[in-house]
Amino acid sequence: MRIALFCATRRGYLFLRKLRSLAPDADLVVCSFAEEPHEPPFLDDIRSTTRALGGRFFETRRVGDDLRDFWAANPVDLIFAVSWRYLIPPDLYRRARKGSFVFHDSLLPRYRGFAPTVWAIINGEDHTGATLFAMSERADEGDIIDQQRVPILPDETIADVMQRVTDAYLELLERNFSSLARGAATPTPQDHSIATYCCKRFPRDNQIDWRRPTRDIFNLIRATTRPYPGAFTWMDGRQLTVWSAASPSPSDPHLQYVGRVPGRVVEVSTARGCTVLTADGALTLTVLQSAGAQPQPAAEVIDKPGHTLGWPVEGGA
Repeated sequence: MRIALFCATRRGYLFLRKLRSLAPDADLVVCSFAEEPHEPPFLDDIRSTTRALGGRFFETRRVGDDLRDFWAANPVDLIFAVSWRYLIPPDLYRRARKGSFVFHDSLLPRYRGFAPTVWAIINGEDHTGATLFAMSERADEGDIIDQQRVPILPDETIADVMQRVTDAYLELLERNFSSLARGAATPTPQDHSIATYCCKRFPRDNQIDWRRPTRDIFNLIRATTRPYPGAFTWMDGRQLTVWSAASPSPSDPHLQYVGRVPGRVVEVSTARGCTVLTADGALTLTVLQSAGAQPQPAAEVIDKPGHTLGWPVEGGA
């Protein structure tokens, strides 16, 4: 049996190892690509692990065009895509004799598209999920093979949730591999009428708007912290990355402001951090990082109240 795996990130690396344990005698063909500068490295680990496991490795984003001759000479039985970001053309995925399958970070048809776990945390969801489904011409619309719900606790960061989603990927693979390898999986069509979609996120989308409610800002911070680039704001013309904040609580003993300036730093404490006004309350920042510096306790970056955090140009949007 020949299996092609198109993968990236640490998740792809872990998936590769699990796949080899389930198919020790399969001919593995693995494709990956170089990570972006802001991402944790993964390409070298995937390449070296593939070769150590006896597989063939190709570095490419264009698995259809760049490897057209290879696929023509090497028929494939199964194709899997894990954390893959690029087009897999129909004339390639339809070659797989037992089928071609994708793993996605949500309970489809909800949260189709980009960065679904990040968006789920930003939106304050109490769960996300993992879905194994058949490749289709339109992204994330294929028939579902299996799904698994993944909880999101109120104060968890993206790293916590992503680890559980990764675990769910591996469980879905193990639970379904035998039937997939036999070509005997039972697909269920998605209900397209209830589908929801996520925009691709860009670094500028992580800028904090202090005019938002406290919980919304806290969700953005925990959704975009490491291993992602982090939420950010500006102070006195310099950009500050906000790596963490204290969980907001209705019982927080913040003063009640009737003359409110969202973004104004109203308290600095070496024990607690820096408290900043929001649209409906205040949020205490705990770890900050100035451009070119290391992450520090917030009170070491903002040393006194009175600063106003916000946009790079006063009054900008």
